[in-house]
Amino acid sequence: MAATTMPAATTGEKAGWWTRFLAIFIDGIGLTIISGVLVSILYGSDATTGGGLNTLLGVLYFCYFWSTYGKGQTLGMRALNIKVVKTDGSQLDLVGAFIRYIGLFISIACIFIGVIWAAFDGQKQGWHDKIAGTYVVKA
Repeated sequence: MAATTMPAATTGEKAGWWTRFLAIFIDGIGLTIISGVLVSILYGSDATTGGGLNTLLGVLYFCYFWSTYGKGQTLGMRALNIKVVKTDGSQLDLVGAFIRYIGLFISIACIFIGVIWAAFDGQKQGWHDKIAGTYVVKA
């Protein structure tokens, strides 16, 4: 009988909570600067009117970089040498990245419990990772 091998994503080193936090913090700083500039140009610094633009930028940014187009790494993740992969080790498509983004929104909306979950989970998965079937691993 042939031995079965586990996908690299399940046996590889998963990124810790603080590394993941720092990566998304870096992304947040960059997105805040870019959206602030765009909102001030397009809406004259009216943050209320620019809220939809901020949401759209976030969706586009994370879906692009988490997918195969961005090789599973946002700019913050690249800086910290981590990436998002599916549990079978393959990269996300745009739909999978969007599902992960919706899961992240849910994880944050529940007073961050879904995000904090990754600190205590055996596979280091937050709710958004479980929803999308992903891991964050060292690149």
